[in-house]
Amino acid sequence: MNNVDYLIVGSGLAGILFAEVLKSQHKTFLIIDDASQQSSVVAGGLYNPVILKRFTEVWKAKEQLDLAIPIYERLENSLGIKFDHKISVKRLFNSIQEQNNWFLAADKPNLSKFLSHKIMTNENPNIRADYGFGTVLHTGRIDTSLLVKTYKKDLDKEGLLYDESFNYRLLKHMNDYVIYNNIKTKNIVFAEGFGLKNNPYFCHLPLNGTKGELITIFAPDLKINYVLKSSVFIIPIGNDFYVVGSTYERKDKSNAITLKAKNELVFKLTKFIKCDFDIVNQSAGIRPTVKDRRPLVGRHKTHSNVYVLNGLGTRGVMIAPYVAKQLFDFIEYKKPLDAEINSNRFE
Repeated sequence: MNNVDYLIVGSGLAGILFAEVLKSQHKTFLIIDDASQQSSVVAGGLYNPVILKRFTEVWKAKEQLDLAIPIYERLENSLGIKFDHKISVKRLFNSIQEQNNWFLAADKPNLSKFLSHKIMTNENPNIRADYGFGTVLHTGRIDTSLLVKTYKKDLDKEGLLYDESFNYRLLKHMNDYVIYNNIKTKNIVFAEGFGLKNNPYFCHLPLNGTKGELITIFAPDLKINYVLKSSVFIIPIGNDFYVVGSTYERKDKSNAITLKAKNELVFKLTKFIKCDFDIVNQSAGIRPTVKDRRPLVGRHKTHSNVYVLNGLGTRGVMIAPYVAKQLFDFIEYKKPLDAEINSNRFE
């Protein structure tokens, strides 16, 4: 019998960031994951503190970034890889009105530290940007695929990862612990992403799931070293390759790529870039989104050592470290969860 403090189900961003909190607090754990959920692996991975459609601050942006960046730096050192790429984000303006709205936003106290007051003129002949760009500060890109794959490889080496599907019927509840197969644990945390829909303990929660698709293009003439945001993002990943996305599909809940999404991305992309490009890859995943756009974190209503860590939505790289710490402090130190993320708001 393996006796551990925690059993984590799921090894996407939520699962591995919670595992990282456990490591830092010298707690023992095991992870079960069958790699069925793809949202962390196919994510664009941007950390960007501003909603660029409306020029408003992301929920708890400063608090999340202050916590996340040191954790990712520590992970880079421990894993011996580079996955946090500091890169600026530029918002393409489509009108004088958008420029004015940008300046108004940049004067607000909670946004002034994130929005540059300088309008950048376009000097790239392969981009249509008659009204220039605004620059977002304190941004970057986490290579989520590399992070997740490397972290899981390390877990496997240490014997901490069970590569299998979780069978809910095998979970046995005792007074102050649970047993699953040959694992005895004080607490179990479900961090399954959209797989939560099949979880009998938490399937009642309103996890909607939004399918997102990305394309990777090869565009040797584009030559940009920043993330460009217009109707879609263009994210440089090196050697003239760029990730373009993303789509938002609410009905299709499969991980299959579609021609419809590819055509949508190409149509939007060609509205503001002029150069030729080749599509070299396409990927899809279901984002774990919630109707009120807040995560799902908390304890099961009747089983006191069964927890949920989910609903990271489209900004998982920023939110994951924050909600992981919130859940740990809630379990270990009895600190109340932020009411906006507490899953009991839907009970």
